[in-house]
Amino acid sequence: MNFPFKQKRSGDKLIREFSKDSNPDELAWHRDHSDRVVKVMEGTDWLLQMDNKVPTLMEVGKQYLIPKNTYHRVIKGSTDLVLEINENLHLREYIGRILNETP
Repeated sequence: MNFPFKQKRSGDKLIREFSKDSNPDELAWHRDHSDRVVKVMEGTDWLLQMDNKVPTLMEVGKQYLIPKNTYHRVIKGSTDLVLEINENLHLREYIGRILNETP
């Protein structure tokens, strides 16, 4: 199966790269079998759309939670997109981290 991205493993994380020249038709709705926290490392104008939600602009440095079995997709932007994906982080642990970072 051909994917619309290149991927490599870096420790316990995945680094996924989407080209600005990706075919939008290949950026399909899909769901994952585990919770994922996705951090945007590079990219401009890319959107993340979750099932039954309006697309959200993905910002460099921000993290996005994608709960397991939730349909989602990315919508092509104007530059290449590089994501750091952590799928070994459990939802409860992620929420705990967020709450501890809040001033």
